[in-house]
Amino acid sequence: MDHLPEMLRSQPHQPSAMGAIERCIAACYDCAQTCTSCADACMSEKDPAMLVYCMRLDLDCADIATATGRIVSRLTKPNRALTEAALEACIIACGACGDECREHAEMHAHCRICAEACDACAEACQSLLDAMQ
Repeated sequence: MDHLPEMLRSQPHQPSAMGAIERCIAACYDCAQTCTSCADACMSEKDPAMLVYCMRLDLDCADIATATGRIVSRLTKPNRALTEAALEACIIACGACGDECREHAEMHAHCRICAEACDACAEACQSLLDAMQ
C-alpha cells in the first residue's frame, strides 16, 4: 500500500515543489529498504568478509536515506538549511554506496539492484534541491 500521495495531498501546507517532494520521499524510503536488504544479502554470500565495506555503506546509506525521507516529509515550517544538508548528505551516501555496489554488481544481483536504487535516490534528492533554489 502506498499512502504517501494521499497523505501529502491532505497536508494543509502545499509547497510548490510537491511533485519533487513526493518523488524524493518515495525514493529515499525505497533506497533505505533496498540498501538494508542488500546488506542482509551480502551477509548470506559465501564470503561475506569480502563485502564488509559494502555492507557498511549499505547500512549507512539506509540510515541517511530514512532520515532524509522523514525530514522531507515534514512540510510545515521546514528549516531550509537543515533540509538542504540532509539532501546533500543523502546524495553523498547514495553515491558512495552505489559506487561500492557497482563493484560487486556483476557477481551479485542484489548489489546491482542496490546501486540502481541509490542512483534513483540521489537523482530525486538533487531534483528537490534544484527545485528549492
